[in-house]
Amino acid sequence: MMQYGQYISGAFRPGTCSRVFQVINPSDESVLGEYAYASRTDLEAAVAAAKQSFGAWKKLSSYARSQLLHKVSALLVERKDAIAHTLALELGKPYAEAQREVLTAAEMFDWAAEEARRIYGRTIPARTPNTTQQVMFEPIGVVAAFSGWNAPAITPARKISGALSAGCTIVIKPSEETAGVALHIAHAVHDAGIPAGVVNLVFGEPGEIADFLCDAPDVAMVTFTGATSIGKLLGAKAARTMKKATLELGGHAPVIVCDDVDAEKVARMAVAAKYRNAGQVCTSPTRFMVQRGIFERFKAAFVAAAQTIQVGSPMDAASQMGPLKNQRRLDAIDALVRDARELGCEIACGGHRLEGAGYFYAPTAIIEPGLKAQASNLEPFGPLALITPFDTIDEAIAEANRLPFGLAAYTFTQSLHTSDRFANEIESGVVCINEFVASLPETPFGGYKDSGLGSEGGIEGTHEFLKLKTVRRISVI
Repeated sequence: MMQYGQYISGAFRPGTCSRVFQVINPSDESVLGEYAYASRTDLEAAVAAAKQSFGAWKKLSSYARSQLLHKVSALLVERKDAIAHTLALELGKPYAEAQREVLTAAEMFDWAAEEARRIYGRTIPARTPNTTQQVMFEPIGVVAAFSGWNAPAITPARKISGALSAGCTIVIKPSEETAGVALHIAHAVHDAGIPAGVVNLVFGEPGEIADFLCDAPDVAMVTFTGATSIGKLLGAKAARTMKKATLELGGHAPVIVCDDVDAEKVARMAVAAKYRNAGQVCTSPTRFMVQRGIFERFKAAFVAAAQTIQVGSPMDAASQMGPLKNQRRLDAIDALVRDARELGCEIACGGHRLEGAGYFYAPTAIIEPGLKAQASNLEPFGPLALITPFDTIDEAIAEANRLPFGLAAYTFTQSLHTSDRFANEIESGVVCINEFVASLPETPFGGYKDSGLGSEGGIEGTHEFLKLKTVRRISVI
């Protein structure tokens, strides 16, 4: 069983709350381990440790911070198999896919390590002689971070590495349901020699931790990845005490497939992207809009490919999709499918829970659900695709922009003119043209509208953790 606990001020220790949490294996519903939640005393200790270590960490040279972050990355790569094993058990992601996630998490630390050395200010020409005007960047301070269970290595790695590269310290509450993966990252941080208190991991009742960290005077910033409804609440809490908030929230990604592409090829690409991590990805392509001329071909190819997906244990090399994370997700997907059935929609494949233990659900495609279907308006966050025909590009763009989300969008066309329209007219933080790769360590990632505030990743992600200072100096008085 995994050794669960908290990581505070450079020490792994049990929580001191009376409440105990069990981590469940979604493949067979067995208990992987249990641990005590963090108490208020634990939270106070974590914030105090981050505050105390901030002064020395921000003064450490960017080169020294960079070297330490590279060490964390190297340890994650070295421990890839063990971390992927924990990830597959806790989340249900197929083992090979879990390995790739760990390597991406390591890349987050490598990118941040390099970016730490490129936090440049600038000099502004002065109006008068003997005067200099400089713009400087400084670390914002102690960061409170919250991350979900669906990318349990990538999301904590992105937040920790970004904060540390800027010279900030951090108290992070990863998901309680995938605590073991986050603790692997904490062990890498610890063993790389990151000073005690710079990184602190706490697990507990989400609302209580959010209230505490958002109200804590020594916390300067809040960063959150998760559901839009929770992100709005956290943003409001942070605003009460004038804390900066970076929010990466939900989506309902549209996919526009024009009739000038290879329908079968794009359908196969779409199936691989849609059912990755059982569709439990905030950028998961979901609302497929296919131009009428190739609609039937695309639909047939998509459904055929979806029906061949091997659903099973994440430890089985033949498995291409594992279980949903928990009973909540299983119930939510089932409710969306049931609603579509009641409206008379065609369920072309899937649409049911798989027999046996675990939270397994068949890859599902709903044809022409219409705007009344709940799945057309609520993010499914599961293995559910919606496929609808369209006639004109104007019609497709309008549907892509219809919802109050704008995290990721995908388009497929051979036309340069049409791709320019998609790039300029779709309201989304990421627009992918002829591919399904929405986020990389070196590219900024953030949403429009209800999908968030600010960016993670890239140069912009590092700057989220910095504050700007203007310095004017007259050399002779």
